Amino acid sequence: MSLLGNLVSQVARSAMDPEDAQRNPVNQRINSRRTGGLGDILGSVLGGGQSAGYNPQQYERRSADNGFGLDDIIGGLTAGKQRGGMSSGTGGLGDILGSVLGGQTTRGGFGGKGMLIAALMPMVLSWIKRNGGLSGALSKITGMGYENQARSWLSNNELNDNLDPNDINRLFDDSEIQQVAAHTGANETEVRQGLAELLPEVVNQLTPNGNLDNEPEANDEIDQIISQLSSRLGKLK
Repeated sequence: MSLLGNLVSQVARSAMDPEDAQRNPVNQRINSRRTGGLGDILGSVLGGGQSAGYNPQQYERRSADNGFGLDDIIGGLTAGKQRGGMSSGTGGLGDILGSVLGGQTTRGGFGGKGMLIAALMPMVLSWIKRNGGLSGALSKITGMGYENQARSWLSNNELNDNLDPNDINRLFDDSEIQQVAAHTGANETEVRQGLAELLPEVVNQLTPNGNLDNEPEANDEIDQIISQLSSRLGKLK
């Protein structure tokens, strides 16, 4: 069963969509602002929680290898070739992300905001892991003065109170932000905005019960995704 399967599958579909770059282009002048819910960039990728069928407050866990249509995604990525090497269980979510991000390199050029969010996903998961897993990451967030925001991410009844993009450098290094910007064609303002919206939604999806009761499962899923990504891309720390 997968906690992040719904989020990852929707992001992967958007990143793979050949119209994504036209519909949600990167390197656009945007107003950096603190948002609520899915926000500006993540909301555009996920259809604002409406048209893309993504509901941030619907925690329906299913087998990620078939419950979220990941076989269809894999088919699109491999152009009908055999799955070969894709993991099941946690759904091969890292394999999916790795294939999406690796495909960007082979296709050449940049994608749209869907590809940007796909590139930010491993960055967010690695940050959670580096800070001691889900509870450690939340302790760091609350210790930095974002207790109210963190509480909204855990809640099943509140929309996410997202971080201020101008504060993102308190969590992520400039070098990480610059690297994602260079790889995706986005500007650094978009990268910060995306991180400010994606981190809360990842925490939201990892805590379907509104608390940390399932933290071992959440941390195990993060570890598996990072391991699969590392194997596929060969460069994720």
